[in-house]
Amino acid sequence: MYESPLFWPAHWQDKTLMVLDETLIPGQLRYIPVRRVQESVEIIRSMKTRAFGQFLVVLNTFVVEMYRIPAKTKVDLKTIQNVTQALNESRPTFPFSEVTAIILGVAQKASVSGTDVKTAVIKTVDGFLQGIRHRRLERVRQLAESIQEGDCILTHCNVSGELAMACSMAKEQGKNIRVFATETRPYLQGAKLTVWELHQAGISVTLIADNVVGSLMSEGMVNKVIIGSDRSAANGDIANKVGSYQIAVLAKEFGVPLIALTQPSHKVATGKDIPIEQRSPQEVLLYERRRLFPSGVDGYYPGFDVVPHEFIKKAIAIHAGI
Repeated sequence: MYESPLFWPAHWQDKTLMVLDETLIPGQLRYIPVRRVQESVEIIRSMKTRAFGQFLVVLNTFVVEMYRIPAKTKVDLKTIQNVTQALNESRPTFPFSEVTAIILGVAQKASVSGTDVKTAVIKTVDGFLQGIRHRRLERVRQLAESIQEGDCILTHCNVSGELAMACSMAKEQGKNIRVFATETRPYLQGAKLTVWELHQAGISVTLIADNVVGSLMSEGMVNKVIIGSDRSAANGDIANKVGSYQIAVLAKEFGVPLIALTQPSHKVATGKDIPIEQRSPQEVLLYERRRLFPSGVDGYYPGFDVVPHEFIKKAIAIHAGI
């Protein structure tokens, strides 16, 4: 099975974390070295990596900081607390605190019991990542089973490698499928990432403007929608890249089933309780640092919107517990 670089966009090179710079795709594959928490926070805020890649950065940053401490030096819990706080504050919509709290708890427990905090943190992160990789591969398998012969799939933004891999698996099973990918403005993740990885996997993919979705569905050109999610609520609502809500509304109107890849959580009750990150207006008004519109014009860019659970035909979940 084809494995997209976006499925696991970070790896270790000696004791340096190397993070795929997704903003350079499809032009080049380049990895950014990360050696301290401040560099991790900058990568997250500047969207050098997104979605699952950001969770990889969050988890591995604890290991980055452990490697910075001399071998025989005892780890101060304040160090773990500072890393936790910096990561939790990097992006409000993402539930990083649900993961960082676990790592902090492991460190506190090790400190109280007199065991080595550094070893405990590194082993916990490694075990977590091995488990999450296994569960993500299982979700890819389930998604491939949900894809049927002749499907014409609409997707929005980028599903961190999983959709491309599921489509590749479906193709190996002899299923003929086609994918329509939105541009996903203003960062163009659909155009730059999704189209690229699907093409690399040998999948028939067509790029569409974000405002073509309604016409596509009204003409019966798609029979399935597959999207990811960046956060889930206890009632099944999800937050995903802004634009997902209007796609879900159209899918319901035209009777197109919507499949969402989710991470169940009970930290918030409903989608209304999910904080929506307000990105800088400049991200709408500028493209590659060039201003596209008249000065004095305002920009508005909420990074996410909420899809109510009743709009979701099927949720394929992955549980990220340790």
